[in-house]
Amino acid sequence: MSFESTLNAITSRAATASSLGSSLKFDFGDQQILLDGTGDSNVVSTENKDADCTVSIKLEDLEAMMKGDLNPMMAFMSGKIKVKGDMGVAMKLQSFLK
Repeated sequence: MSFESTLNAITSRAATASSLGSSLKFDFGDQQILLDGTGDSNVVSTENKDADCTVSIKLEDLEAMMKGDLNPMMAFMSGKIKVKGDMGVAMKLQSFLK
């Protein structure tokens, strides 16, 4: 998968998921995906701005989680995911990524 296909997949899942109630940013180093769920629906963009929770992860690891090949909790425990900010928002990822 490429960044664009990952962005499209997250946008598609965000459209059908309940609003997160907060904002979450996936930080891939040189690119970001921002999921703003502070309104009635989730809005996805590539803006690089502060979020309630920032998840630093490699693009390929996020793709593996989205495919079900990498368990989000195992990724966190093994250090493939680094979470900064509201851990409660990060905990919602497991249900969001399925």
